[in-house]
Amino acid sequence: MKKLVSLLLSAALMLSLAACGGSSAGSTAASSQAASSEAASSQAASAESTAEPLSTTDPVRIAGLKGPTTMGLVNLLPMEEDGSASLDYDLQLYGTADEIVPLLTKGELDMAAIPANLAATLYQKTQGGIQVMAVNTLGVLYVVEKGDTVHSVADLKGRTILSTGKGTTPEYVLRYILQQNGIDPDKDVTIEFYSEATEVTAQMAVAQDAIAVLPQPYVTSASMQDDTLRVALDLTEEWDKVCDTQLITGVTVVRTEYAQEHPDVVEAFLKDYTASVDAANNDLDGTAALCEEQGVVAKAAIAKAALPNCNIVCVTGDEMQADVAGYLQVLYDADPAAVGGAMPDDAFYWMGA
Repeated sequence: MKKLVSLLLSAALMLSLAACGGSSAGSTAASSQAASSEAASSQAASAESTAEPLSTTDPVRIAGLKGPTTMGLVNLLPMEEDGSASLDYDLQLYGTADEIVPLLTKGELDMAAIPANLAATLYQKTQGGIQVMAVNTLGVLYVVEKGDTVHSVADLKGRTILSTGKGTTPEYVLRYILQQNGIDPDKDVTIEFYSEATEVTAQMAVAQDAIAVLPQPYVTSASMQDDTLRVALDLTEEWDKVCDTQLITGVTVVRTEYAQEHPDVVEAFLKDYTASVDAANNDLDGTAALCEEQGVVAKAAIAKAALPNCNIVCVTGDEMQADVAGYLQVLYDADPAAVGGAMPDDAFYWMGA
């Protein structure tokens, strides 16, 4: 009997120990799983907290000229306000490219919309200090006159032509087209240059039998102010008759140092810029209002009428490089000084991070 009681007590003790052991093992396993889960959560949180944001929180300082090259930029501002933009922008407006160049070279701007040939010249002068990111405007130049005397390029011979853009796209496009039509721009015509298109339109208003080369939207502006003006020649059409490359008015450039330090910002900017250009081409009322508000164009009505004729684009990558290189080669062949004395190399083009 004593042996039986002793056996029963031993069995009970073993069961109790087994139960305690199982409970301890289960607790250890659960603790291990919790620790693993907590470690995984910690790793995920750590990864999330160290995810790289855009590499600058400062606004992108970008400059444009009054006219079509900046009409494609203005929609960045409402995009920033409504939160759809990737970046903050400090959009600055200038009357001439000469005002923008020193700001770029001194690092007081990050990006700028400037004439294509000026970009090439600046690239040479700064030993590669800027790069082209995008073509922003195709052909926007027209010959306008008071009267009905100009119906071909040949009719310009012997005339005085008012123009803006000395040393930039308007001058070199006009000179090239004249030369290709057998007209010496230095002997057969007189070209009078003004610093801004608004000065040309003012001269057109008072001159008799005036002929001028004007870009959009100033063609529209002048025509709305004086119904005796007529568009005599579309210089994009005249260019296409004598050249098989794309006529390019403006490009958007970035300082090379900035692009190297903030490639993610450049990528984000180009996405925003594409959306801004789409809005410029599709939301005429909204873009026109912004153009007046920002001083890009004097009146929204002028901007709205001109926008469909401004050829505003955002061309990047391989297509951008091919178009710009082809255009600059034509200018170089006609006059190397037009592109700074030498054709820019491949490093001139920002092709992505």
